[in-house]
Amino acid sequence: MILLPCPNCGPRDEGEFTYGGPQRQLPSLDGQSGTDDWLKALFHPQNPRGPMVELWYHASGCEAWIEVTRDTGTHEIIDVATNRLRDDKQ
Repeated sequence: MILLPCPNCGPRDEGEFTYGGPQRQLPSLDGQSGTDDWLKALFHPQNPRGPMVELWYHASGCEAWIEVTRDTGTHEIIDVATNRLRDDKQ
């Protein structure tokens, strides 16, 4: 079990959240990126051991997207911030 510290609701069990995956840098839309760049970004994300920024959606709570910096080897939560993809409901 991972205890995620929601900035709005406090510490909550990971079961209240939906995992949104690692935060990714997508290729630019300026026409310079090829199909291989998009395939790599969308379907072959990196899975490093160590700190990684992930997106989590608090589905059973405040309905906010949060950015969690988590060590994938130890599951230690390093940092949490409210994501800019937040709903306008708040």
